Amino acid sequence: MEKKFSVTLSKIIAELDLDIAYMPNNPDEIQIYTKDITRPGLELTGYLDFFDTSRIILFGNTENSYLNRFSSEQRLHVIDRIFALQPPAIIISRNIIPYGELMSAAEKYKIPVLRSSEATSSLSASLFTFMNSELAPRVTRHGVLVEVYGEGLLIVGDSGVGKSETAIELIKRGHRLIADDAVEIRRISEKSLIGSAPENIRHFIELRGIGIINARRIFGMGSVKLTEKIDMVINLEIWDNKKVYDRMGMSNEMTEILGNKVPILTIPVKPGRNLAVIIEVAAMNNRQRKMGYNAARELFTLLGLEYPEEEETSIKTVEF
Repeated sequence: MEKKFSVTLSKIIAELDLDIAYMPNNPDEIQIYTKDITRPGLELTGYLDFFDTSRIILFGNTENSYLNRFSSEQRLHVIDRIFALQPPAIIISRNIIPYGELMSAAEKYKIPVLRSSEATSSLSASLFTFMNSELAPRVTRHGVLVEVYGEGLLIVGDSGVGKSETAIELIKRGHRLIADDAVEIRRISEKSLIGSAPENIRHFIELRGIGIINARRIFGMGSVKLTEKIDMVINLEIWDNKKVYDRMGMSNEMTEILGNKVPILTIPVKPGRNLAVIIEVAAMNNRQRKMGYNAARELFTLLGLEYPEEEETSIKTVEF
């Protein structure tokens, strides 16, 4: 069963810079469990059969003008029916002053009322984006996440294979570190994975023989980044003479993370190989492939050879 995550109302208030019109309880103790929001339409007419009580309610000009058509008694009846279902909070956009009937119902049922100066559509988009990130399914994996030429590369491999040392070399070459050792991965959509570092170890790197260093303090602010989309996984492994490694780039291997498929390359490690340069080339080549260019296919064409039919994408399981 997938673990459910939550975000406190206080964090939402801070993120969206909301004003508090009424707060019955400590917002640090009010948990929100769904990224979806409700803009009441049919609910204002009394149809509440499918009303989701876990969603924040967003009021804008449309809802406010509709309520203005009612008498005070009718308005109280409509709002009372909705608030009786105990939604977690109400947010009112455009700095609209809430009706007295709304505030009375909020106090009656202990529903927080918040206000924003933003337009309703803009506020809705900001709230959804923030909630989508905060409530996304997530997992923490051992590895290093770096940004190389705009590509997010998750470097994995056995302990001691050289992941952190490679990350240092990439940072010195102008690329950026997102996380070392522990990478927190979130699935923000069916196609996108975002990686970040746990806050307590952010910007730190462990180098055997030296110890712990702070990349931001040594290399500057330009050497680090808080989050990055994961575009490819680089699996570093000690060179095995008995193993046949891909030399043409015709294989199409993927690995699954939180149900999303991500391209994966296995790069063998042995003395004399410049891993930082190899990974830079891998990042640029991955970008070209996403744009539809395949160097191996072009070479086959120039040689007058028929490019082999592409095999089905294989899923490679990598423990990290």
